[in-house]
Amino acid sequence: MKKKLTLLLSAAILLLTSCGSSLPVNENHANTISKIEIIQTESEVDPEESPSKFDSSQIPVYAGNAYTTINDNIPFFTADDTLSAGYEFYSPLDELGRCGLAIALVGKETMPTEERGEIGMIKPTGWHTVKYSGIVDGNYLYNRCHLIGYQLSGENANEKNLITGTRYFNVTGMLPFENEVADYAKNTGNHVMYRVTPVFTGDNLVADGVLMEAYSPEDNGEGVCFCVFVYNVQPGIEIDYATGDSWISEAAQKENDNKTDDSVVDYVLNTGTHKFHLPDCDSVTDMKPQNRKDYSGSRQDLINQGYDPCKRCNP
Repeated sequence: MKKKLTLLLSAAILLLTSCGSSLPVNENHANTISKIEIIQTESEVDPEESPSKFDSSQIPVYAGNAYTTINDNIPFFTADDTLSAGYEFYSPLDELGRCGLAIALVGKETMPTEERGEIGMIKPTGWHTVKYSGIVDGNYLYNRCHLIGYQLSGENANEKNLITGTRYFNVTGMLPFENEVADYAKNTGNHVMYRVTPVFTGDNLVADGVLMEAYSPEDNGEGVCFCVFVYNVQPGIEIDYATGDSWISEAAQKENDNKTDDSVVDYVLNTGTHKFHLPDCDSVTDMKPQNRKDYSGSRQDLINQGYDPCKRCNP
């Protein structure tokens, strides 16, 4: 059971910068927190709908790095952000079914105490089960990505905490920051103010990425302090963020063809549709037995025979 304690961040706690909204960063953190009290209370302040003063126009165009720093790496927390130890908040889904911001005061009390369960029943907006063998690590393009990671919150199949994100976004982009927060909280017993805000363009069903903010109040941000935007992209893959549809980029397709055209690979053919699939493709289980044919050979040979690669498993 999570404790109902308040980590009181009073007006005297945070000396705001000249713009009046942001926490100072690491070496300037001395004396920024003058008092921390742990008191029992039932009152809590609901988080704002979005981080104050954050403007998505600040986000640079993706240029090959999984993330970029925002606001000089200073999170947008203010003196009004009073959270409870063990406190977690997940925004209601919007009219399109999309997640909003999630915020927590991460500590040992928020971390999981049991094995992680299944989440396959959750279908976040823009979700597609699609594979790109040889291009995406693990083959599957999309993961169900926790806004506040399971290792921090113990929240598993919470639809308000799961978005459609690429493998690269999840593992290369978000995970290192989640690990930083988890390691700090475990090793020190301290807390981390942690907020993740998905950024959507218009009515798009797939987020462009997420703003991740973290600050460790008990040591004035010396332990953890960051403000980054993680791009929801996958190298070698183009994504239609309106729908979640995807395809191999022209450059990646050429490279993949050069690697696979002459190699011998096991495929399953559908003689009815003239599509070829990887053996573990979901479409294989839907195939009529009389139309199934196992094949070992090169990809190019199949294309020369008039077969097209499946758009689901992208063999």
